Amino acid sequence: MGAPRLLRATFVHLPGIGPATEAELWRRGVRDWAHLRAGFLPAGVRSAARTGLETAIAASERALADGDVGWFGRALPGREHWRIFPEFRTRTAFLDIETTGLSPYEGIVTVVTVHGGGQTRSFVAGDDLEELPAHLARFPILVTFNGSRFDVPFLEVAFPQLIVPPVHIDLRFLLYRIGLAGGLKRIEATVGIGDRTGVEGVDGLEAVRLWQEYRRGHRPALDRLVRYNRADTTNLEPLLDLAVDELSARLFPGLDRRPLPAA
Repeated sequence: MGAPRLLRATFVHLPGIGPATEAELWRRGVRDWAHLRAGFLPAGVRSAARTGLETAIAASERALADGDVGWFGRALPGREHWRIFPEFRTRTAFLDIETTGLSPYEGIVTVVTVHGGGQTRSFVAGDDLEELPAHLARFPILVTFNGSRFDVPFLEVAFPQLIVPPVHIDLRFLLYRIGLAGGLKRIEATVGIGDRTGVEGVDGLEAVRLWQEYRRGHRPALDRLVRYNRADTTNLEPLLDLAVDELSARLFPGLDRRPLPAA
């Protein structure tokens, strides 16, 4: 029997099981929901609680079979949403935005890139940016870097009709949990992940200047800005893989962390 998969080895969303009980179950060798149901329940679980636990396990299995990502988003604490990603990689959108300011009430969104579903697409203000909400609606999982404090609030003001995916993994805080702090480029340099060929030295201030230069009629400035934004976005995927791999290894050393086959 192979090593268990991450989501199936997750118990913290089940009634009566917190992080400490989950860790104890792992130490006792409980591998997944089926194993838990088979009799490896926490000591002292009474019959009524056992019935509730079995019902919750059945609901988990049904949601996984149905591909109901939102169910897991509601069931799991937000800081544990990263556990959902390996099972639903192909339904994950990595996103980054460029703006002309730090506040959605003082600046505008200029470029947004969404990487996921087998493609990387960039949206540009004045061109096709209005298509972003419909495109993003295809994905139940959103991954950003500091997006909970910047990208998402900015987009919600720019697009009141935007429906944010039910699962949001903010890599800034996830990477902090494995000892990687600071900005995105600093973390990329620390771990040796990320390709920035052609946009070396570009930062947020330069991104604003490039947009202004483009608006004055210099098309190559937009090309450089889009390339920079795409690097910020596509580099999130290997960083999330790193974080998931490291956290999985710390929590459950016997976990199977091989990539799942494409859906």
